[in-house]
Amino acid sequence: MSAGGTLKAGPREWIGLGVLSIACVLYTMDLTVLHLAVPQISADLQPTSSQLLWIIDIYGFFLAGSLITMGNLGDRIGRRKLLMIGAFTFAVTSVIAAFSTSTEMLIIARALLGISGATLAPSTLSLIRNMFQDSRQLTFAISIWITSFSIGAAIGPLVGGVLLEFFWWGSVFLIAVPIMAMLLILGPKILPEFKNPDNKKIDIVSVVLSLVSILSVIYGIKQIAQDGVEYQYLLFIIMGIGVGLVFWQRQKKITNPMIDLYLFKIPTFSISLATFLLVVFVAFGVFLFISQYLQLVVGLSPIVAGIWMLPWAISFVVGSLLTPAIGCRIHPWQINVGGLIFIVIGIGLLTQVGIDSSHVFLFAGLIVSSLGIAPIVTLATNLIIVSAPPERAGSASAISETTAEFGGVLGIAILGSIGAAIYRKELLDTISSKIPSEIKNTALDTLGGAIHIADGLSDDLKPSFLFAVKNAFVEGMHFSIIISTVLAAVTTVLVFVFLRNAKGYRLESKSD
Repeated sequence: MSAGGTLKAGPREWIGLGVLSIACVLYTMDLTVLHLAVPQISADLQPTSSQLLWIIDIYGFFLAGSLITMGNLGDRIGRRKLLMIGAFTFAVTSVIAAFSTSTEMLIIARALLGISGATLAPSTLSLIRNMFQDSRQLTFAISIWITSFSIGAAIGPLVGGVLLEFFWWGSVFLIAVPIMAMLLILGPKILPEFKNPDNKKIDIVSVVLSLVSILSVIYGIKQIAQDGVEYQYLLFIIMGIGVGLVFWQRQKKITNPMIDLYLFKIPTFSISLATFLLVVFVAFGVFLFISQYLQLVVGLSPIVAGIWMLPWAISFVVGSLLTPAIGCRIHPWQINVGGLIFIVIGIGLLTQVGIDSSHVFLFAGLIVSSLGIAPIVTLATNLIIVSAPPERAGSASAISETTAEFGGVLGIAILGSIGAAIYRKELLDTISSKIPSEIKNTALDTLGGAIHIADGLSDDLKPSFLFAVKNAFVEGMHFSIIISTVLAAVTTVLVFVFLRNAKGYRLESKSD
């Protein structure tokens, strides 16, 4: 029992948190583990280039599109029940994906995996809200929950690389089966059940509107990041925004909305959510360049590049776990401002990374920026979950996850497109006129294509060609990083001004 009379969590709740966190590790791993298997899948199933992109992207599409729906469904039918359904379907569809005999079969399996995966994050976070009533314990539990996603992202490429070294490409899907089996066995025994006592039916029209809106916007943004700005992709984004506005207006009129619009009237909620969106935007956009830099400029294998990224993941874990202790002593707006300053400094250090530069700037930039990102993500998630009434915790946690998905695709699309434009401009200005036009056109498309085709050049042209394409990429990376640094700096000022005097919260109850 805490000082304020709140019942503290015991061993059962902490074991339950461990089980939920393992499921979240898998949730994130499934976003990254497939990338290393692409060559084997291409050789075995022989998909077209368009089909291959669908294999990679469709999991994320349906994951993002289903989050709000699944969060609300868990509030209505029971969060543990939905988690068990999701764990079962995730295991079954993982087996289907692993033993797919055609491209179409794998694409459908990946889509079903996305829908099943959308049950995990909202259900696990909302269950944590019910399991940990003490505010300090709740914040620490949320920090562990967030850490599990970072661990999954970090070990995904490493686990995938090991499996592919000894087994066939389907093995990257089968790792989900024992984890989901464990969740199905232990879940009913150690996890509490909770659902909204006012169990009204879910609004089907709102479900359809949210799916169409999110899927349309994310599809349009991802295609622009891949193929450039084209009118048909802009139409998808415009259509998605339009449908989203209809969804928003409907939430104001119906008696049982999917999203509690009142939350957005709370300054600390709205500002923290916007800060969360920008931080994810910057993180995904910048680290997209870093992963390519390590593999294509430095020349590391995917597994070794993943190892080089471990300091970033470890720093995120440290930052997340330290946040509750720091938050008990200083106000959240100070943590947000401090975290943003760390992000500005860390990302700024990455502008010093070049073709032959010292790796000190790379590691320092990754570590410092990660230490700034972690507390902001932890605080935003904590605020979102505690701001909502307990019976709406599922839908509130879905808002957090959807924000993260949107921030990620926006960062990759916008910063990636800017970097690609600078890359092409710089390469046109520096590439030798002696390079054949077909090789030049391939090089202007992507750095990966340029590195691959360089072997076809003569020994006297190859070194200067490789230097030109790598230097052009670094210039594009630097420009995108500078934009990210400016955005983070502006956000720091805005958070300082608007969140400083807003009625906020502390990470422990007043009685603590």
